[in-house]
Amino acid sequence: MDNKKSMSVSTRASDATTLSESSAGLLRELVAHLRQNRTQLREEWARRITRAELLTAMTEEEIFAEATAVYDNYVEALETGTFEALQAYSRRLSERIIPRGVETDEVVGIVLLLRDVLARSLFTKYQDNVEKLNRILDSYEPAANRIANTVAVGFVEERERIIRQQQEAIRELSTPVLQVRERLLILPIIGVIDPQRARQLTEQLLRAIRANRAKVVVIDVTGVAAMDSGVANHLVQTVEASRLLGATVIVTGLSPEIAQTLVTIGVDLSEMATVGDLQGGIEEAERLLADRAAPTTQVREIAPESQR
Repeated sequence: MDNKKSMSVSTRASDATTLSESSAGLLRELVAHLRQNRTQLREEWARRITRAELLTAMTEEEIFAEATAVYDNYVEALETGTFEALQAYSRRLSERIIPRGVETDEVVGIVLLLRDVLARSLFTKYQDNVEKLNRILDSYEPAANRIANTVAVGFVEERERIIRQQQEAIRELSTPVLQVRERLLILPIIGVIDPQRARQLTEQLLRAIRANRAKVVVIDVTGVAAMDSGVANHLVQTVEASRLLGATVIVTGLSPEIAQTLVTIGVDLSEMATVGDLQGGIEEAERLLADRAAPTTQVREIAPESQR
């Protein structure tokens, strides 16, 4: 009984090995076909892309050049079963075409068009041998689907990275730290402050204090409509961190609603200097700087002439 089971397992393993070798052989035959018909197939693919009105932000010459590179990487992935080169090219391609307005559906569309072009060429080649055609398609389709997924995911990841960079740049532009004069900075805050933006504001401000050797900072929140407890406490921490770097912070433009919120949630305002508006804050900052710049003189009592 045990011998029968052993023989059965051995037979299944042998069949699986044979099947794997057969699949690999079919893929090699497929790759040879794609290499042999490279010129015709990539030209047909480029024409299909243009007719489908995909990659309209690119010229026909650019489309053909990219189609050639994608085709070669596609065939290499089929041949080797590895996708690193295709992933790397997909990222480079995305870097070039995303800034030109190419959308995700266009990239997915061109990859699916390539799969269709290649499948049609297989139908033509093996139209008289349906059994072999089916076996080749069974070997080709899983690899083709993985290739399509690899390209699509690479494009989406690169697009998300660019979007994050753009968002970061927008945040920095929307919260500039301005140097009004030597040792005096102004940070005007406009819009909604979430925890992430609050952290970014603190980091920008502390870097600016250090770079400019600032002694006074005016943070103007006139353009902030609301502030929750987390952001309010973060503001207090920013004031304290600035003090540790040697800068005094003056907060201006607190609305009645925000002031009431700060009191209600119990934020410690004892260490925070506040002034009604930005103009008043700048005047107070100038006064503080003037006091710090005033020379300290020692008064020495001079003895009368007769006592010398």
